[in-house]
Amino acid sequence: MTAEKPALALVKVPEVTLLFWLIKIAATTLGETGGDAVSMSMQLGYLVGTGIFAVVFLAAVITQIKAKTFHPLLYWTTIVATTTVGTTLADFCTRSLGIGYAGGSCLLLLLLLGSLFVWKRSLGSVSVATISTPKAELFYWVTIMFSQTLGTALGDWTADTAGLGYTGAALLFGALLVAIVIAHYASEISSTVLFWLAFILTRPLGAVVGDFLDKPHAQGGLALSRYSASAALLAFMALCIIMFRQRPAEARH
Repeated sequence: MTAEKPALALVKVPEVTLLFWLIKIAATTLGETGGDAVSMSMQLGYLVGTGIFAVVFLAAVITQIKAKTFHPLLYWTTIVATTTVGTTLADFCTRSLGIGYAGGSCLLLLLLLGSLFVWKRSLGSVSVATISTPKAELFYWVTIMFSQTLGTALGDWTADTAGLGYTGAALLFGALLVAIVIAHYASEISSTVLFWLAFILTRPLGAVVGDFLDKPHAQGGLALSRYSASAALLAFMALCIIMFRQRPAEARH
């Protein structure tokens, strides 16, 4: 009798490609315009907006973890849920609670680093290729939620407090992402470290681009409707998901 080969672990996150990053930036921008649409345009406030998006986030994460296979639409829906709840939660902390962009950014950075540290100590790796168990998935989504919330506060801090404006902040974060791409090809820095750095930095980039799209001209924005900007970003994401096939990341232990 021959021994059965062990089943390959199932990874339900997409392979990291250029398409992944394009959709990720669009999703983070949508999180900013969509979150502001609910909390500001609908005048529901940051706390109510956070409550609404938190319910959506929890439902999406539970569905994603229970899924048996990789579903691109479900994965990106969960990503958008993290960006919208991150937007309203960061705005609630920095504005309603009055801790400011600097305080909010520092607090969220500590939470993010703490999540990565506990994840690493518990499972031995924070690589996307090892996300093949419910526990690893839970760490993944908690870490992403912290990174998305941090990105909102960091983007606002850079654009407003640091005085770079939306275009200046976008150029800054864009340049940092380019530096990470160069490091990926020209250095021996861990690909996992570079992935999380890029993942974190795409959020403040999306935050300042989203603000640039919908803020008034007097504040340096294009004064577009938050609803139309969100719809356009959602359409772009849907088009990418439908037209280009995404494969799950290759499992690795």
